[in-house]
Amino acid sequence: MRLRTDRLVGRTVSRVLAIHLVAAVSIASAVGAPASKGGDASVAAEAFAAGLESRSATTSFTLDLTKGVRAEVFTLAGPYRVVIDLPDVAFKLPPDAGRAGSGLVTAYRYGLFAEGKARIVLDTRGPTRIDRAGMEHLPNGKGIRLTVDLVATDAASFGAGTGGARTSEAARPAATPAEEAPKRQGHKPVVAIDPGHGGIDPGAVGIGNVTEKSIVLAVAMQLKKQLAASGRYDVRLTRTSDVFVPLDKRLGLSREWGAELFISLHADAIAERQWADAVRGATVYTLSERASDEQARLMAEKENASDLIAGLDTREGEGLDEVKGILIDLMRRETANFSSDLAGLLVKRLGKSVALSRDPHRSAAFKVLKQPHAPSVLVELGYMSHPEDERLMTSQDWQRKVAAAIAGAVETYFGRRTANAP
Repeated sequence: MRLRTDRLVGRTVSRVLAIHLVAAVSIASAVGAPASKGGDASVAAEAFAAGLESRSATTSFTLDLTKGVRAEVFTLAGPYRVVIDLPDVAFKLPPDAGRAGSGLVTAYRYGLFAEGKARIVLDTRGPTRIDRAGMEHLPNGKGIRLTVDLVATDAASFGAGTGGARTSEAARPAATPAEEAPKRQGHKPVVAIDPGHGGIDPGAVGIGNVTEKSIVLAVAMQLKKQLAASGRYDVRLTRTSDVFVPLDKRLGLSREWGAELFISLHADAIAERQWADAVRGATVYTLSERASDEQARLMAEKENASDLIAGLDTREGEGLDEVKGILIDLMRRETANFSSDLAGLLVKRLGKSVALSRDPHRSAAFKVLKQPHAPSVLVELGYMSHPEDERLMTSQDWQRKVAAAIAGAVETYFGRRTANAP
């Protein structure tokens, strides 16, 4: 069956493709399920191979699965992407899968988009339309192949894409006014730890294919363990597994918890190989609308693109509500001083335990730090493009050491706040 999606708009295309793919799965089930590859029974299926093939004007993306699943395919603009939503699929693909493009696709990435939901995002060179999508048995009968055929189209026909409104609405948490952060119960300060990236968004990738998302989660778990051991804090994590969490949801969780401190953990990498061996060390960032330098601006731009990488349409609802703008600015001025104090403590503590970058305290307009209710910092633990930094960041001893340094800064920060309280 060939679908002519250029004549359909909005959610209709998504529904048609979903129906088409479900029908293919039903046919496969009717003739017998494919042989199991002995995978995890808790997931809907395992993906064990993926690829791109270009022929004439068509670029085909294929994904081989242990069994058929429901799939939904749609397009997004700004930048141009094709998104494939799946149930909880376990990806058993090579570490470098998706980095090389072909034809209309420059690269693709995959992973958990939310609990029980996986996603694949194809970056395209320009506007494309989905010419055909379907599932069929592999020739050897040991699995199911999902195939999505793409052809080029023009910007006017593409418009905003076929799934933008649905994805942005689904991923955006209910709005909670910053000035109405709920009151905390109990006397323990809430410390929110935010392991960056996750799931479909791997973050930076080191020279040994180590991902930023795995490093920062490991450090976050160590930091939570050390802070919780003191018994003085209520420690929360924005994610505890390899799952994607939108930036707005990270901010929403911090407000919901009534966080008194927010620490976002990341790791960096530089693409220029000639500088990779020379640039290393940890950096602490605080919020400012104007970046402290060009490197800080580029870092914020990269981190703020996390939702785009995960296949979200972020064009709607950007910016702060004008009505709340003045109040939020006033609250930021109060928390900005506390954020700067914490950053200074972190630089001092980290400098005793790990290597620091040349300029270890910088500032830029990081979206995840726009929290009027809580002092917030973003800690780049090091450069995964530097061989020694990458080696250290994968070491459990180093992870415990850096977590101890951050925990020590948090202890000193709250100690000062308590001493200065009226």
